[in-house]
Amino acid sequence: MSAPGWTRGRRLAVDPGSVRVGIAVSDPDGILATPLQTLKRDRHGRTDIAAITAIVTEYEVVGVIVGRPTGLSGRAGAAVAAADEYADLLATALAPIPILRQDERLTTVSATRALHQAGMNSKKQRAVVDQAAAVVILQQWLDAAHAADRRSSGI
Repeated sequence: MSAPGWTRGRRLAVDPGSVRVGIAVSDPDGILATPLQTLKRDRHGRTDIAAITAIVTEYEVVGVIVGRPTGLSGRAGAAVAAADEYADLLATALAPIPILRQDERLTTVSATRALHQAGMNSKKQRAVVDQAAAVVILQQWLDAAHAADRRSSGI
């Protein structure tokens, strides 16, 4: 069951890295984030942006959350600027679908730890850690959005 003020529909999380882009998707009620795939980052041909556009269409996504790797101090460095630039490219490609930004500090650390605890070796982790980080980003966003809806409706 979704929160009272919740707009039903799938959300997509994008964890843009310099080499790979992790993708995760939610269920329509926004309860659970699930890993979807890892794309190769394409800085020139933009095949990664085209692939995300196709995913958004296929899954009927109503919102995209892009991870922003803010430093532990809260300062925005070069990685944040790169993530913001990627979010802007997505906003252009996916308009009018909203593109939101989510603080993702330590998501890759959390994802790597979870994969290690699941018994996955480092070589196999490399292929899926970006998806797992996207899951963490999306689940944090979903949980916060539902909590805010419950607070605003007095639940």
